[in-house]
Amino acid sequence: MTADRSLIARLAAHESWARTADPSARTEPARRATLDRFERQIDPDGVLSPEERARRAGHARKAYFTRLALRSAQARRKASGTTHGSGEED
Repeated sequence: MTADRSLIARLAAHESWARTADPSARTEPARRATLDRFERQIDPDGVLSPEERARRAGHARKAYFTRLALRSAQARRKASGTTHGSGEED
C-alpha cells in the first residue's frame, strides 16, 4: 500500500540519520555538486578568478532559490483563491 511504503521509507531515513555520526560530512558531496553546478553555469569556460566565480555562483544560487520561493508562493496563493500577498480575495 502506498501509505505503508511512505511510512517504511520515512522510518528507514530516520534510522539511517540516527546512525550518522557526522551529518555534515554525509551531505558534503551533494552540497559540493550543487555549488559546482552554479559555478559551471556562470563560468562555463573557467575564465573568472576563483573568488569572482564563487561570488557570482553564490548570487546565481540565491536567485534560483528565490525563484523557487516565488513560484511556491504564487502556487499557494492560486490554490487558496487569493491574488495578492495580504490573504484577501479580490
